[in-house]
Order: sequence, then structure tokens, then C-alpha cells
Amino acid sequence: MIKFLLMVNRQGQTRLSRYYHPVELGRRAQLEADVVRCCLGRTKDQCSFVEYKDFKLVFRQYAALYIVVGITDSENELAVYELVHNFVEVLDKYFSRVIMFNLDRVHIILDEMIQNGQVVETNKSRILAPLTALDKMIDS
Repeated sequence: MIKFLLMVNRQGQTRLSRYYHPVELGRRAQLEADVVRCCLGRTKDQCSFVEYKDFKLVFRQYAALYIVVGITDSENELAVYELVHNFVEVLDKYFSRVIMFNLDRVHIILDEMIQNGQVVETNKSRILAPLTALDKMIDS
């Protein structure tokens, strides 16, 4: 099960966070700081899977953006690693440039892919269907 997903820049600033497992607000900042420190400190030669406390971290770097996913021990790391890549491909397909000004759309994409910590959709066209419909409503 997926516990959380973070999008972080190279400076360690969280750009997007989605929690699928309850975490107290006060503890989130500390958790994010620890996770970012753990992942950003690794070199490209090191593995993208890290055991951290009672869960595993799967992370991937795309240009200046890191995507970090916290998962339970029973979850398949490679499947989550590919899910992150699929997520980035969907973002790339929908956004031609900067995504940080459209975080509401990123949340919609994420909600179409993951619900309650479970992957529910990976097909790019089906993931983007609600946004396409929303864009058509806005344009008309």
C-alpha cells in the first residue's frame, strides 16, 4: 500500500504532498524533512529504494524534481518505480511546460491513478479523460 507521495525540488522544498495514511500535521513536516534528506543525499549510483523506519521509500529524479513514494513492506518496489515513471509521462502528456502553477490539475491526475493508497488506473488516456472534459467545459 502507498502511504504517501511527495514531489520535491533540489533544494528540498516540498512542491506537492499527498498522504494516503493518516499522519498528524505536526509530524508531516518532520517526516518530509527526514525523507527528503534521506533521498536527496544519495548519488545516482545508489539504489532508488531505501528502507526508512517502518516503510520503504521509492524515489526517482526528473530534471530538478524528485518524486518520493512511501510504501509498506509488502508493496512491490519496481511496480511503484514504474508507477512514478507513468505519473511523470502523464504529466508530460498533459502539461507542455511548467506544472507548478497547475497543482490542482496534478492532484486530479494523482487522484485518478491512486485512491486510498492503491493503484487504480495506469492507462494515460483514461487518467486524462476527466481533465480533458473539464478543459472542454472551461473553453466553451
